[in-house]
Order: sequence, then structure tokens, then C-alpha cells
Amino acid sequence: MALSTQRDQVDFMFSSWLFESEDNPDVFTNKNEDTILAALEATVASEESGAHMVRRMPGVIPQLLQVLRNSDFSGAELARTISHDVVLVAEVLRMANSAAYNQGTAITSIDHAVLILGQNGLRQLITGVAFKPIINLNSGSFTRMVAPRLWAQSERCAVACAHLARNEPVDPLDSFLVGLIHNVGLTVSLRVIDKMSDGRQPVGSPTFCNSLAAYGRTLTANIAREWHFPDKVVTAIAEQDDKSAGRNLSPLGRILMMADHLSKIDTLARQKHLDAEDPRLLDDLTGKEIDCLRRLCADEEKDWIAITTARQ
Repeated sequence: MALSTQRDQVDFMFSSWLFESEDNPDVFTNKNEDTILAALEATVASEESGAHMVRRMPGVIPQLLQVLRNSDFSGAELARTISHDVVLVAEVLRMANSAAYNQGTAITSIDHAVLILGQNGLRQLITGVAFKPIINLNSGSFTRMVAPRLWAQSERCAVACAHLARNEPVDPLDSFLVGLIHNVGLTVSLRVIDKMSDGRQPVGSPTFCNSLAAYGRTLTANIAREWHFPDKVVTAIAEQDDKSAGRNLSPLGRILMMADHLSKIDTLARQKHLDAEDPRLLDDLTGKEIDCLRRLCADEEKDWIAITTARQ
């Protein structure tokens, strides 16, 4: 089976699971869905381009990411910067004391934790802390149901990106970052669904989900620009609207496309919606891609950032 057909089928199964719309017989949009998509179209076309729908990134995060791009970063200076953000302090200590890193005495010092985690660990932890608060479970029923599922898949996608990026001409931080944020636009779109849905007609038809995914990617790219992420990250996200381009995608765009596909397979396999060892899913994958999928499926559902960092 061609990879594009596999991807379409997996995308359909994933969106059906997200919205619990497996029993919805409608293929095309209903009036409720049309109203939601019209609101999203207006949001994307607005002056803010949808970037206003998420809070601004805490000022310390871009500063830390810039420092971490330099292999000669100062651990002591980094520890002082982290100390200014209580959320980061708690997360750095939690990760340093996780099973992936700590085999002995509890770590209570930020300086010690920075040393233990190293450059890759800090990069990936900081990006995770920056984006998880986007999920606001008080927004409405669709956000409560769908947002945690999207975040879980985003974490797995980031792990897959990190694996697929090895020995490729891409920045490791960009690879992890693009996987982690690729669902940000879709996540904030859930707020529009919560606001606009009439509660009488179902949400989640295949036509609706395809359009929603496209708006979500546009919003993600807009948000990434607003937050001054690297151009390569923004480009890779925007390229996902043209998956048929194949080899015309940038290296980071190809990695994201495949990581998204593999992480969806892993997510659906965990929900018993498919078998990740189905030969029809594996036939058109490379050995590296199959290895990546099996690593995802083998990992327990726990601290994904710690798992991928420990293997760097």
C-alpha cells in the first residue's frame, strides 16, 4: 500500500478517535461544522492571524533556548536564569530526579540538576514546559476531551522527530521543537469549537477534520512566527499542507511528516485501534522508520521527554 494512502487512513482513524466520531455516518460537514470552520477562517484571516489565541511565551524561555544552542553554554549562568522561574525550577528538579537520570541520592540543587540533565535534557524539558500550559481544560467539553490526546501525540511526535533527526542535516533542538508544537494551532482551535458548537449536531466528520487540520497548521505556523521560532521550524510546519510534495519537502519537513505518521500509529495502537506490526503499515517504511515506531511502541507511557533525552 502506498505511503500516502496509509497516511490518509491513519489520519482518518486518528481524527475519529480524537473526536470519538467513529459512529458518525456523515462524510461531509453539517451546518454546525460549517459555522465552526467559518469562524476559524475568519480567525486565520484576521490581523493577528490567530497568534493572539495563545499566551505569550514566558520571557525566560527564548533566552534559555538561545543559550542552549551554544555547545559552550555556562551551566552556572543557566542555573541562575532558571532560578528566576519557579515552574522551571520544579520541572528541572523533577526530571533530574526521575528514573531516567537519577540512580542514587536525591538532587536538590539547581546547579547539580543542570549538570545531570546536560544540554539535550534541558533543551527538551524547557520546550515541554513552555507549551504544555497551552492546554486549558476549563475551556469546554471539546478541549477537555481532545487537548490531552493531542498533547500526548505531540510528545510522541517530538520523540520520533528526535530519533529520525539523527545523522540528518538538521538541528536537534529544531527537530524536537517542531514535533512538540505541530499541534498547537489545532489545540487552540478547540476553543473555537467549544464556543461555536451548537451541541445538537455532531462534530468530527472526515471533511470537517481535514479542514480543521489545515487551519490548525496555519495557526501553528502563525504562532511560531509570533514567537520568533527559527524559519526552518515555521517552514517545516507550513510544508505539511503539501505532503504529496515528497522529496520537495525540506529535511525538517520530511522528518515532521514521518514522525507525525509514526506517532499517530503508536497512539492508535495504544488505544487498540490498530496493530503497529501490521505488514500493511510497515511495507513502505525504511528500516530507520520501523525502528523508530518500535521504540515508540515499546516505551511505557510516562515521562517522554526524559525517555528521549536519556537516549541521546
